[in-house]
Amino acid sequence: MSSDLAGSGGGVLTVDGVSVRYDETVAVDDVTLTVGGPGNQVLALLGPSGCGKSTLLRAIAGLEPLSAGRLLFDGVDLARVPTHRREFGLVFQDGQLFPHRTVAGNIGYGLRGPAFGRGRAARVARSERIDELLALVGLEGYGDRRVRELSGGQSQRVALARALAPRPRLLLRRTVDDPSSDEGVGSAIGGTLRSINRDGGARVRVGGGLYGTVKGANSGSLYQGWGRFWR
Repeated sequence: MSSDLAGSGGGVLTVDGVSVRYDETVAVDDVTLTVGGPGNQVLALLGPSGCGKSTLLRAIAGLEPLSAGRLLFDGVDLARVPTHRREFGLVFQDGQLFPHRTVAGNIGYGLRGPAFGRGRAARVARSERIDELLALVGLEGYGDRRVRELSGGQSQRVALARALAPRPRLLLRRTVDDPSSDEGVGSAIGGTLRSINRDGGARVRVGGGLYGTVKGANSGSLYQGWGRFWR
């Protein structure tokens, strides 16, 4: 597997005093953390359902406005950087695949537009990239399948492949909060993510959950109460 298969790798994410509030409700309260660099490439956010894990991941991705604090990547403030220009991959808790697209169509969704070129050469490169990612997540030959034909675990792996397709600088993955429902999926995806780490791709990863993320988090964990974190 080439080192560029899964992602661009490298980089340091800095979350500096970040808070997210909805009127009087504090979802994330003054969180400071750093992930990235040697020995600090993976971080798990652990805590019960509703404690703010998804909100923090969405804020990092640019999908939730900050009430306070800063987000930086490699020292660059992301305040004025829109979601689609942050080059972060986000895997939602339920996958959120496009039901009208095939597996290949879902994975290739982020491989379109001027940045990825046009014409036959671009189509061939896109197809090869999709095949690489199907192999990476253990779904060779599934490209023409419809989403409704997939199991829950297969859907999660397709969602992971879609997030990795454009070679993101940072991967954000939200696992399910029910350990029994995530165990098999978490084991399979955890193995894939560990392979990515060994081969040097998509090396900065932040995940939130109770079980699956822990198995892939070989750098560190933060435990979350209601909007607050501690090691």
